[in-house]
Amino acid sequence: MEMSALTRSVVKRNHAIIAPDGYINSNVPGWTGCTTNVIINEQMGARLCQTLITLTEAGQVKGETQASQIFFYVVQGGCTATVGGETRALKVGEYVYVPVNQSYDFSQPEAGTQLLTFHKVYEPLAGHATPGVFWGERDYSKAPIYMNDEALRIQELLPNVPGFDMAVNIFTYGLGGNLPMVETHIMEHGLMYLEGQAIYMLDQCWYPVKKGDSIWMAPYCQQWATAMGQEPSVYIYYKNVNRFPTVK
Repeated sequence: MEMSALTRSVVKRNHAIIAPDGYINSNVPGWTGCTTNVIINEQMGARLCQTLITLTEAGQVKGETQASQIFFYVVQGGCTATVGGETRALKVGEYVYVPVNQSYDFSQPEAGTQLLTFHKVYEPLAGHATPGVFWGERDYSKAPIYMNDEALRIQELLPNVPGFDMAVNIFTYGLGGNLPMVETHIMEHGLMYLEGQAIYMLDQCWYPVKKGDSIWMAPYCQQWATAMGQEPSVYIYYKNVNRFPTVK
């Protein structure tokens, strides 16, 4: 018998590792026929929200954004998405960015479809238009080499323009790949591992992580990672960008 008191999850002042073994389901109005796990949220000190939604065949994720924009990414399965009057079939690796004040409807899912979401309160920038709906897909050919290291590649999933105040990227570490430095920066991160396993250093603490694990990193939480095992290590991550650093 396994001991129920054991977990790889850790929640600290400036970072967290959230493993699936501790998920507790939440109910979100308009999201039906599904289980919703709120993985990262303001309640833990973050300035973003990250959820994982698992749908049944009868599941539907429907609503309207208000102050917060939402990025939806298909982790597994597939569904039909209607956003901004346009309907598309989405499969694994495809995504849609839903700006503020916009309706969305995800329906007709395959059983077991999983949607990963990142939410952030949008901060308008004078002289730049609020972004519109944006569709896209994971594409390794659009992931350039990072810092001249063939083992590291990053694909930017959203346009790198001032109107966006959030970025979502996919970071691929090939075998032996590791960050070339210990990063210390103002940006906050929320991420989920899509493939493989790794060792992650956060605030001088070392953690084994793998596919399905999520990580929260507060601003200035020192971070470093290396791939581990016999396959690439891949995660999708959020960060806040393009706004003047202020105290709120």
